[in-house]
Amino acid sequence: MSSTRQKMLDAAQLDAQRRARYAARKRVNQVALTLSLSAMAFGVFWLVWILWETITLGVGGLSFALFSEMTPPPNETGGLANAIFGSFVMVMLATFVGTPIGVMAGVYLAEYDQRSWLATTTRFVNDILLSAPSIVIGLFVYAVVVAKFRSFSAYAGIVALALIVIPVVIRTTENMLTLVPAALREAAYALGTPKWRVISAITLRAARSGVITGVLLAVARIAGETAPLLFTALNNQFWNDDLSKPMASLPVTIFKFAMSPYENWQQLAWAGVFLITMAVLGLNILARVLTRQK
Repeated sequence: MSSTRQKMLDAAQLDAQRRARYAARKRVNQVALTLSLSAMAFGVFWLVWILWETITLGVGGLSFALFSEMTPPPNETGGLANAIFGSFVMVMLATFVGTPIGVMAGVYLAEYDQRSWLATTTRFVNDILLSAPSIVIGLFVYAVVVAKFRSFSAYAGIVALALIVIPVVIRTTENMLTLVPAALREAAYALGTPKWRVISAITLRAARSGVITGVLLAVARIAGETAPLLFTALNNQFWNDDLSKPMASLPVTIFKFAMSPYENWQQLAWAGVFLITMAVLGLNILARVLTRQK
């Protein structure tokens, strides 16, 4: 009888201990959840505030002249046509230069050489480029291109932006190809398909949406870069389609106009901020849509 009672007491004690541990875990969970929600609300608050200020101050500067006239002198009317054109040209050409290099390097790392010293070194250098401040890349291109040819140019800006695109595309391409099931490759090899054909027709096609997402994210990153262009393409108040000469860009024009005391320049700066924000937001949404479909 006493042993039965002792067992009941032990069971009650164990149950009480379990309840105490459950209550402690529940309190910790509530604290962690509260902190997480607070951090999220803090970040969302600033994001919404930034977007609100950008929209309210940027929409007021939108007009037909913004897309049809050149950057004006102080206290005169004008637009950002030359800066919009310059940004579009340099971003697109940098993407066309950097994307093939990044995709081919990612394919090499994922399909041909995963563990050698060359692959390890390439990944290490790629990680450095991913985390390096863009101003460092701008200074490097300035020393290698601008100082050598003794002239700022859009070519130098394209090189600087391409160096930012390449590591992003390399990392995304390698990761997406690594996620492709090995059974797809093995089935193709069993049918006698050569390796280059397997990569081009099967693995790259399976990872297509992920690779495109990486390219879009790279474009969104370089669209707002200012520091590399300050050291390479510099700026130009007039329309210029000669890539061997200085060329205007939206980020540099925004930097210049936002720091000025002239009201018309500040309004154009906010309009430029609105354009870049909407472009980057659109690219990120498109990247998320492609990822969700995948």
